[in-house]
Amino acid sequence: MQAVVLAAGEGTRLRPLTDDKPKGMVKVDGLPILTHVFEQLEGIGIDEIIVVVGYRKENIIGHFGDEFRGIPITYAHQREQNGLAHALVTVEDHVDDDFVLMLGDNVFDANLGEVVERQQSQHTDAAFLVEEVPREEASRYGVCDTNHDGEIVNVVEKPDDPPSNLVMTGFYTFTPAIFHACHLVQPSSRGEYELSEAIDLLIESGRTIDAIQMEGWRIDVGYPEDRDRAEQRLREEST
Repeated sequence: MQAVVLAAGEGTRLRPLTDDKPKGMVKVDGLPILTHVFEQLEGIGIDEIIVVVGYRKENIIGHFGDEFRGIPITYAHQREQNGLAHALVTVEDHVDDDFVLMLGDNVFDANLGEVVERQQSQHTDAAFLVEEVPREEASRYGVCDTNHDGEIVNVVEKPDDPPSNLVMTGFYTFTPAIFHACHLVQPSSRGEYELSEAIDLLIESGRTIDAIQMEGWRIDVGYPEDRDRAEQRLREEST
């Protein structure tokens, strides 16, 4: 199975750590965030990694080259950082079948393999790893509502008034149907092509999306203090 990793952003909230490097190359416990991401993908049996690069892309390409521990790496260039749906369109020609999508700024120790297994065994159009967070933190993320069957029925990106405290973690599986939805997305009030809008288009067209509750932990490395928290958590896990 292929995996797409989104790593094109500037990481402005991580400055000064990203003054001279993309956020995926910020080190957490001695290793770039992307190394932790790739290790997670290796652990669930991914056989090709497609990395969307942009800001200071040469740092990523120069460091990792064309493979990670024998797993081939392909690069796609997002010339302008106009949102996650826009980033996803850049890999359309590289994706052959169902695939994993993972944000390149998260450090996980969680049940990622269960998400892949659920989508493949249930033949759903997508499956997402989701997490309950304090409601005051939910506005940092894509917030989703689910029905009684555990299917996602609505996603709102970084809402001022979150409809729930169930958020997307940045780990997804999709069928290629997501690309058509991404092409239909219009710029949001933030001026970006939002992945959440593409997901809602899938739902409106009758596609099914399963939500799998996260078991374990995740840290979204958005600010310097998040990097520090991730380092502390990894060190605790290793002792």
